[in-house]
Amino acid sequence: MHELSITQSIVDAVCERAGDRPVLSVRVEVGVLTAVVPAAMQFCFELVVEGTVAQGARLDIDLLPGSTHCRTCGADTEIADPIPLCRCGSADVDVTAGRELQIVSMKVG
Repeated sequence: MHELSITQSIVDAVCERAGDRPVLSVRVEVGVLTAVVPAAMQFCFELVVEGTVAQGARLDIDLLPGSTHCRTCGADTEIADPIPLCRCGSADVDVTAGRELQIVSMKVG
């Protein structure tokens, strides 16, 4: 479960930035091609915030779609599958979105 290490890194960064101020909420963007399971990330968040300035904070996850540009037919396609294929059947694609994983904002008290 890689969500635990990812979530731990997010909480570490948020707590470092917050200093002594309590963290009320954290918003992250997660691309569908990262293979992060939002429910698992929520569960891990509740575990790793214990005893930190983020204890009791809310985690908001914005799931971003994946997209590719096909070098064979030129089509831009939205995808959800971690194996990027174009509608034309080609695997010769550039992934243009869906691998994002970033902290967008945090609210402190």
